[in-house]
Amino acid sequence: MKISVLAALLLAATAVSAAAQSGPTPQEQMACRGDASKFCAEHIGKPPEMNACLRQNKTKLSDSCRKVVESHGG
Repeated sequence: MKISVLAALLLAATAVSAAAQSGPTPQEQMACRGDASKFCAEHIGKPPEMNACLRQNKTKLSDSCRKVVESHGG
């Protein structure tokens, strides 16, 4: 019984972690495409750096991109 409960908890924790780390959807990428090119072009192809750059430039982003950044914890 203890093993099955532990296994269920580990599985749930893994699923939550994976969801939190999932990348942007295609729609979210389109919302930020122009802003990413304008403010963070040097980070294209480097997701962690791109995310950090977009967060740093949040006040300059379009409304749609800002919403995406905020929805991902930025």
